[in-house]
Amino acid sequence: MDDVEILDVDDNNSPRQVPLKNQDLSQLSFTVGDFLSLYGWYLLAVTFTVFLFIQQLRKRRSSQNQQDSVPQTQLDASLVTKRQEAMEAARRKMQEELDAKAAIFKEKQRQQEEEKRRQKIEEWESMKQGKSCKGHKPSEVSSMSTWSFNWTKYEANA
Repeated sequence: MDDVEILDVDDNNSPRQVPLKNQDLSQLSFTVGDFLSLYGWYLLAVTFTVFLFIQQLRKRRSSQNQQDSVPQTQLDASLVTKRQEAMEAARRKMQEELDAKAAIFKEKQRQQEEEKRRQKIEEWESMKQGKSCKGHKPSEVSSMSTWSFNWTKYEANA
């Protein structure tokens, strides 16, 4: 069968040899080009739609996997509760320490104010008796009162 030659006959019955078609892929490229020129946008739209459909399926699958792991979520809830309780206990402890420090500070402030008040009373008592105040000699105390008196006199004249 390899020896068979295909001949085509013209109108005047003279045989001629017909070249074989599709000897290379040029006809295929023309066919693909024609197909894409006619249906290219449709092909692009179908490809994009399939891509979106695949993405949607992946989302559903991952959400189903999360729903299947409900016991793990309950464990997570208990862990969250324990963490919150531990944080609340730590906050309470810190607040108690702060309150204790504030109480100590208030007590020290009160003692200092009491000491200052007591010292002022003692100074006043010593001044009434004519003794020195804060290490001043009685002569200095009198000059201080004179200076103070002169100042008052100066203000009255102004």
